Amino acid sequence: MSIQVLAYDPAWPEAYEKLRGVLWPVVSHFAVSIEHVGSTSVPRLAAKPVIDIDIVIPDYASLPQAINALASLGYTHHGDQGIPGREVFKRVESPRTHHLYVCPQDSIPLRNHLVLRDYLRSNTEARDTYARLKIDLAQKHFNDMDSYIRGKTDFILAILGHQGFDSNTLDSIRRSQ
Repeated sequence: MSIQVLAYDPAWPEAYEKLRGVLWPVVSHFAVSIEHVGSTSVPRLAAKPVIDIDIVIPDYASLPQAINALASLGYTHHGDQGIPGREVFKRVESPRTHHLYVCPQDSIPLRNHLVLRDYLRSNTEARDTYARLKIDLAQKHFNDMDSYIRGKTDFILAILGHQGFDSNTLDSIRRSQ
């Protein structure tokens, strides 16, 4: 699969809202919130055209409810895929329109997603630098998603460190990349 980073599309928030409208009714009785995260959640940021969504749960005790509720919509649980605190859910679709995660409200991956999103929304220089980095990496690593992700890691960790993540947490995030 090739990596495609596109100019910001104002339809991305609308796509998120449509997905949220399907998800919230089946998770609202146990979930805390649903968050649009990732690059498509940042206005004017270039991104892969895939919406990232975090369903926030109080704690891991709610995960079985999430698994059952999301199964009713055709999603299957794929575990944390090496990132503790972020449970992956997928359904068969081609092309993939979104990534769906379930995160406890105190998890590091959720905090990472929200802090990075909010920082990039409020800092146009960082947003634009990140966009250029992503476009360059997508061109350089056209068919190598792991290298593309690793290429973004130092930039992301620098922002998270600036926003108060401690060195142990940053090391943990680096190891999960």
